[in-house]
Amino acid sequence: MNRLDSKTRAQVIGCLIEGCSIRATVRLTGVAKKTVMRVLVEVGDVCADYQDRMFQNLRCKRLQLDELWSWIFCKEKNRTEEIARKNPDAGDIWLWIAVDADTKLVPSWRLGQRDLVTATDFVQDLAGRVKGRVQITTDALKTYVNVIEDAFGSQVDFAQLHKVYRAPMENETRYSPAKCIGCTTKDVSGNPDPKHISTSFVERQNWSVRTSMRRYTRLSNGFSRKLENHAAAVALYYFSYNFIKIHRTLRVSPAMAAGVTDRLWSVEDLVALWEAYEQRRAERAA
Repeated sequence: MNRLDSKTRAQVIGCLIEGCSIRATVRLTGVAKKTVMRVLVEVGDVCADYQDRMFQNLRCKRLQLDELWSWIFCKEKNRTEEIARKNPDAGDIWLWIAVDADTKLVPSWRLGQRDLVTATDFVQDLAGRVKGRVQITTDALKTYVNVIEDAFGSQVDFAQLHKVYRAPMENETRYSPAKCIGCTTKDVSGNPDPKHISTSFVERQNWSVRTSMRRYTRLSNGFSRKLENHAAAVALYYFSYNFIKIHRTLRVSPAMAAGVTDRLWSVEDLVALWEAYEQRRAERAA
């Protein structure tokens, strides 16, 4: 099998990081579509594994949690028995996200349904990555209540923020969330600081996801057809967000702000990391 050189790999990854679709990446780089998709899956696995190993014993003080909706192959309402047989992963999928309000780091995320199983897996993973007491703010999703208390125990100050939205007007058609007309807060456990009960940063992160990752762009045909490709794209996006891109407010990358790394990564550094993984696999296989 032909192997792309490091420069071409960096070009492909750079296009994907900047929000280009698979077909746009093909046109810009001249690399075949199947090759681009293989690059995405392989480098996505590397990104997921590296962040899993590096995000440990984090000194996060304030975390904000939220969920972001998308779909694989088709929306849940359009999922038929025939589609389900051919593609069991087809239908709605939710991206669960945690953001450190101070460093803007995304230490944990999960893909799954908006249910207890995924919530438990997500929060347990997050709890295993942070050290010390932490304040957490979520939306009003009831699933969070017992899950967070079970995962963090007494080491958490937990509050929920419930936003109230205006009811749609008669015959109104819209493509964005309804207007927020108010919000209420609820202390769930511990003693959360009222000044820091907010989900603004994680909601801003949701906006970044939709504008920076083609698969989450609204009203487009860039959605994922396979869960494997979707998961790889998410892992690559968060690697670029955490390590490669400078946060405009912090003037460093979130990983630098959190003390996970002491330098700003480049796409070429990511390619070198990927190739180091390949070399280790080849040595183990030999």
